[in-house]
Amino acid sequence: MGLRVETPVSTASLPLTGERTVPGTPEENYWFRRHEIVYRFAAQLVSGRRVLEVGCGEGYGTALLASTARHVVGVDYDALTAVHAAEKYPQAHFVRANLAALPAPSGSVDVLVTLQVIEHVWNHPEFVRECLRVLRPGALLCVSTPNRLTFSPGLDAPVNPFHTVEFTAAELADLLGRCGFEVEHVLGLHAGPRLRALDARHGGSFADAQLAAPPYEWPDGLRADVASVTAEDFAVVDAADRPVDESLDLVLIARRPVA
Repeated sequence: MGLRVETPVSTASLPLTGERTVPGTPEENYWFRRHEIVYRFAAQLVSGRRVLEVGCGEGYGTALLASTARHVVGVDYDALTAVHAAEKYPQAHFVRANLAALPAPSGSVDVLVTLQVIEHVWNHPEFVRECLRVLRPGALLCVSTPNRLTFSPGLDAPVNPFHTVEFTAAELADLLGRCGFEVEHVLGLHAGPRLRALDARHGGSFADAQLAAPPYEWPDGLRADVASVTAEDFAVVDAADRPVDESLDLVLIARRPVA
């Protein structure tokens, strides 16, 4: 389904960009765990299947998907990132490619996973239709993205300069539907009780407290709290069980129609 990147150049570590999540970085532990729990959720969907991860980043999530999938290819636009991932995670395959021209034949993929990516692309219908193209009829799309209502509340533009557009659950479901998908599940990533306690401890928003100053200026208490976060401090919850508009991130499962 894809080609593994081979190179003699060592890329044992990637530079921090402020957006790409790199495991083992203490000051990014909150964001890493927030992503990790969604990868764990997605791993349940890909068991025994041919999987394409679009926008794989550092590769740790692709490797997690490979623990259950039959075959996984991770795609990223950044060449250094794709090389790094191929060196570090031999259990998966990695390709550098344009996300608007995915390196997979039409109808060849059982599950396409794209987490925290769609908010970065410029032409959203083009991207979603390209995801549809590579999926076989009846195959699944798993997409996650920040919830605009909680990530950039009340703002006309995303608070994150790396984001082109942020979505509500209804807006994302509408986009997927207009591009040919059948949306099956709308879920939200929510903070658990311990994180809600940390929100209260840090002035109402634990995430905002981390963004308010560079990590070298963090007080010791904030630094310790960030390091203590685990994936279990978050939960992926169906919209039928908890209001998705209150979630931190959106997780949608959609299917390419059979006919």
